[in-house]
Amino acid sequence: MNRSANIYGFMRRILVTNDDGHFSPGIHAIAEALRVLGVVTIVAPQVEASAVGHALTLRRPLRLERIADHVYSVDGTPTDCVNIAIDEVLDGPPDLVVSGINKGLNIGDDVTYSGTVAGALEGALLGYPAMALSLQSRRGDWDFGPAASIGASLAGALLERPLAPRTFLNVNVPVGVIHGLRTTVQAKRNHITKVDQRLDPRQRPYFWIEEAEDSWEANDLSDHRAIQDGWVSITPLQPDLTDHASLADVEALALRLASRAGR
Repeated sequence: MNRSANIYGFMRRILVTNDDGHFSPGIHAIAEALRVLGVVTIVAPQVEASAVGHALTLRRPLRLERIADHVYSVDGTPTDCVNIAIDEVLDGPPDLVVSGINKGLNIGDDVTYSGTVAGALEGALLGYPAMALSLQSRRGDWDFGPAASIGASLAGALLERPLAPRTFLNVNVPVGVIHGLRTTVQAKRNHITKVDQRLDPRQRPYFWIEEAEDSWEANDLSDHRAIQDGWVSITPLQPDLTDHASLADVEALALRLASRAGR
């Protein structure tokens, strides 16, 4: 038994998922780093599932395959993986859900597309402490070591003192020299999607959705700025998409409509 994992008097259960697939070196790097904190189980997509967001598979059956000891694959999304792991794989509820380490950042508005963030989001929705972890892209080989070390430290802190219910962390790690940790907000950008139309060998059109040029809004508190400055970005997220500041305006709009309807 790992004595470090047993310091709380019992073994912590840590579920690890991602959207890059169970074979990604990033998920194995964070799983290895987390083993000092508890029993780590990987349940991740069978194939890459990037940019699937918070999708849940409802129209076809899902297959669970044991790859190795405490490593499983699901032919579905990260959200599918979290649900199947908790219901069918773990021998009890997880003490922590960690999604990552993703190959590439998940900052700003991109979190709405991210399968990595969705894995942590699902954990939070189900009532468990959760964290998404991503590493900035780089040329050449990936070095997940610093991100794994940072992720394990944050995981230990979450286990000792969980955040408020339904709140989870979105953590992004820059490449190169890291100056420290910075608490951030989501950046905003002028998002432009490019749709590239091409022709197949039978001259039928098909499409590739690609990212075009984006311009980020200046914000010294944002995750984008933190990464630019060489800091680890830590953003607390929650699933409530309500724009609370606009509730009064919407209420006034509803009253105007009701008044017109009553004329």
